[in-house]
Amino acid sequence: MIVYLSKRLAVLLASVAAAGVAVFAFMAVLPGDPAEVALGVNATPQAVAELRARFGTDRPPVTQFLDWFGGLAQGDFGTSYVTSSPIGPQIADRLGVTAVLVIGGMVIALLVAVPAGTFAAVHHRDPLGAAVSAVSQIGIAVPAFLAGILLVFVFAVKAQVLPSGGYVPIADDPAGWLRGLLLPWLSLGLVQGAVLTRYVRSAVLDVMREDYLRTARAKGRGRMGALWRHGLRNASIPVVTVLGLQLATLLVGAVVVERVFVVPGLGDLLLNGVAGRDLLLVQGVVMVLVAAVLLINFVVDVCYAALDPRLRGAR
Repeated sequence: MIVYLSKRLAVLLASVAAAGVAVFAFMAVLPGDPAEVALGVNATPQAVAELRARFGTDRPPVTQFLDWFGGLAQGDFGTSYVTSSPIGPQIADRLGVTAVLVIGGMVIALLVAVPAGTFAAVHHRDPLGAAVSAVSQIGIAVPAFLAGILLVFVFAVKAQVLPSGGYVPIADDPAGWLRGLLLPWLSLGLVQGAVLTRYVRSAVLDVMREDYLRTARAKGRGRMGALWRHGLRNASIPVVTVLGLQLATLLVGAVVVERVFVVPGLGDLLLNGVAGRDLLLVQGVVMVLVAAVLLINFVVDVCYAALDPRLRGAR
């Protein structure tokens, strides 16, 4: 177990380093000079050179990368080219909002997918089970932003029971915070829940055909009792893989959903940085998102070891 986790941790650290190189290289080849963007088209060459020296963009690329990546290891994301304010606190504030949005969406997705997928698998020969599968198939085709627009139309415009957008900090108004996040959670969770339902159904169907489940039923357990006692743990292994991919998809989907519902998360900060040509801010946000995806993959590997005894005993 320790050897397995050590290898996974080494892969995580190497992946983060490689991702840092890729993100820095991608941002470096983008057209446009931050100093020229900050000063405007009428800036003199001397002023541009002085601002480049202040930003540090006149140094060799390798030196810039080592300085930037070394700062990341200490929690220092640098200073914004546009606002001249530290980037780290901005990302930290927005990261909490995005994390709450993604976790809430995934909780709703699991609450929808696990019972719906299990029901569709157990009743796969019944019309009701087929109907659940058909509804989940339709849900897969709906983008998260479109689901958000439809939810706004139904619950904010027609029913007028929930706000159409905006964000209230939980310390100021817990009830307003919850009301403001319900629609973003639903728009992310229902779409991802539809995708996850298909995988839960497939995994449970595979388990139901195994000999050990037939043996459990032959010993007197009911279909749901045997599935609950012996099947769901084995069925969860492939679902965990998809769950990790879905979390990464939720992070990407949150970028758009935050714009739809005016939620000040990382996605909103990223789009504002792109609009303002604040390349160092964009670079920091993209690196945080990439590192979050890699960390999710590491957690999935740890869950594998917890669910599969063969990995715990492997040398």
